[in-house]
Amino acid sequence: MFVFIIRRLLQLVPVLFGVTLVVFLIMQMVPGDPAVLLAGESATPEQVELLRHKLGLDQPLMVQYANYMGGVLQGDLGTSIRSNRPVLDEIMVRFPITFQLALASIFVTVVLGVFAGIISATKQYSFSDISIMIIALLGVSLPNFWLGLMLILLFSVKFLIFPVAGWGTLMHVVLPAITLGTGGAAIVARMTRSSMLEVIRQDYIRTAKAKGVKQKVIIYKHALKNALIPVITVVGLQFGALLGGTVLTESVFAINGLGRFIIDSIRMRDFPAVQGSILIVSIIFVLVNLTVDISYRFLNKRIDLN
Repeated sequence: MFVFIIRRLLQLVPVLFGVTLVVFLIMQMVPGDPAVLLAGESATPEQVELLRHKLGLDQPLMVQYANYMGGVLQGDLGTSIRSNRPVLDEIMVRFPITFQLALASIFVTVVLGVFAGIISATKQYSFSDISIMIIALLGVSLPNFWLGLMLILLFSVKFLIFPVAGWGTLMHVVLPAITLGTGGAAIVARMTRSSMLEVIRQDYIRTAKAKGVKQKVIIYKHALKNALIPVITVVGLQFGALLGGTVLTESVFAINGLGRFIIDSIRMRDFPAVQGSILIVSIIFVLVNLTVDISYRFLNKRIDLN
């Protein structure tokens, strides 16, 4: 397993290099000049040019990228064009908020998804099964930002149960977590149902039933453990998607997290801030996938990671 982990960590290098290159090139194609945005409409061309020189925007693209990567290799993600503060400091202020939101959302995803999938699989073709699959289809189809707005109108404006926006208490977490976790729960429910149906048709499950083992013991002790392997893969991918999906949700609920920071940085063409934020999200995504791969070994001892 140690060799496997080292090999996967080494594979992280070209992936992150590709991420930084793609994001850098995309940001260059975004219309607008950050120097003009920072200097203001009343600034003279000389002032704008001086600011562009100060920010290093007048250098060739390859030189700009080389300078940025040189800093990254030394742990320096650059300086934010907007705030003139280190990008890493800006990220560290906001990342805990986004990470907490992603954890709460993945909790909603796993609990709702796995529970619904088990019910659907054990009662195949019943009214419960059909209803759950229809709801799952709606969950996948509904845009997160629309669902967030509807939850605000219903539970914050009409019934005054949860706060409209902000962050800081458990009550602030509920609606954003449901908004983000619902789509993932629908995907997990469908995957759990499919995996459970495959497992409960195996010979060892029939043998357990023939021996008179209780249905709950068969489902939760024997079948679920083996059915979770493909589900965990989906959950790992969903967690990475949730980190990126907080962009719209944080904007809807006015949460000052990393997602909203990325949106604001894109608007101001704050190259270092956008590149640094996406780099951090990419690292977390790869590490989560590594954790998922390692967890296979604990669920099924026959899986050889090396």
